Amino acid sequence: MSSPAIKIPGPDHPITITPNPRRVVVKYSGQVIADSRNALTLKEASYPPVQYVPRADVDMALLSRSEHHTYCPYKGEASYFNIVLADEHSANAIWTYENPHAAVPEIKEYLAFYPDRVDSIDELPD
Repeated sequence: MSSPAIKIPGPDHPITITPNPRRVVVKYSGQVIADSRNALTLKEASYPPVQYVPRADVDMALLSRSEHHTYCPYKGEASYFNIVLADEHSANAIWTYENPHAAVPEIKEYLAFYPDRVDSIDELPD
């Protein structure tokens, strides 16, 4: 079995990662799941920017690890988390790169949220 392809970001597929100067707040079912002043904004090719939040700024008690995994040749293998509240559940709402490729080490163990699986991902003035 061959190893999955690894691609390096470049002019044809750029990836930039920068600190977000704004406060990032993620809510699901009216509850704050993440609140961070240390988020990173990842811009990849023509995709919309994604906020990556450090685990320390996420209420990990509201998450359960999923069995779901995906692979990005630019970033590596993504693991997923479900959001689990008393009467609400959002499957595979969060992804993380626990061992990202060498081109994107900054996102290691940060969490990113699917906008359509949470109520909101707000960037607020600090």
